[in-house]
Amino acid sequence: MTLFLLLDYIPVCSFLSDLVTPPLALFLGLIFALTLGQAYPTFNKKISKMLLQYSVVGLGFGMNLQSSLASGKEGMEFTIISVIGTMVIGMFIGRKMLKVERDTAYLVSSGTAICGGSAIAAVGPVLNAKESDMSVSLATIFVLNAIALFIFPVLGNWLGLDQKQFGTWAAIAIHDTSSVVGAGAAYGEEALQIATTIKLTRALWIIPLALVTSVIFKSRDKKISIPWFIFYFILAIIANTYLLDGMPQVGASISGIARKGLIITMFFIGASLSTDVLKKVGVKPLILGVSLWIIISVASLGYILYC
Repeated sequence: MTLFLLLDYIPVCSFLSDLVTPPLALFLGLIFALTLGQAYPTFNKKISKMLLQYSVVGLGFGMNLQSSLASGKEGMEFTIISVIGTMVIGMFIGRKMLKVERDTAYLVSSGTAICGGSAIAAVGPVLNAKESDMSVSLATIFVLNAIALFIFPVLGNWLGLDQKQFGTWAAIAIHDTSSVVGAGAAYGEEALQIATTIKLTRALWIIPLALVTSVIFKSRDKKISIPWFIFYFILAIIANTYLLDGMPQVGASISGIARKGLIITMFFIGASLSTDVLKKVGVKPLILGVSLWIIISVASLGYILYC
């Protein structure tokens, strides 16, 4: 997959670059993992996280500050409502209806409300969650993320959503930043920029959620993980808007490389989904995750179309 970065610079092979989309890269990774097994799972997990963060920062060099602020502001109102609503509904369905373990229900709800695995990884230690609860929650969100990357662009086209509508919908309804950016890239340039901006604005809610969690569960001594790469993404947008204003080719080149990095990230993420990961997903946590996903997807779509 790393040779994919060079395709644009080989004249006879450049057309292949457009054929390799984020969903296809994820699919190839899934096929690799399910047929040959996970190769270096620890390395895959680490490199996919690093590549995603670097790629997101790189995408900032292809964006304008004013446009990004406008996109983030438009999605802010529903972000606040959806984060709080998802947590409340998730705990109600998980604890009252499905009788899921408290920590698992809270972690799945957190991952759905904000940004998937990143939220779970940040909230888990504050919650004093067991390793088993973390694994089940991460596996549940991971499986749903993989599905989202495939079906959301298809649903967006079927529903006739424009670039702005799809970007907003993807940022709110898809759990993890990687799948949000991947789905946005598959749908179009404007959808990618809007989805990335709104999702990263939403991801900042990790901090207040972790603080509230520490108060509710009386674990104030726990360290809170801050997603610093989001601030670097903002700096990249500022640099592209004001420092590289007269050199658009520089920002375009950096963001172009970032897109390649994102597609390689999708492959590594897909290669992390083995049969062992699937076995960790219990029926009840999966039902909880799917239920929350449907609720937030339908509610956000209704908001986007009719408000």
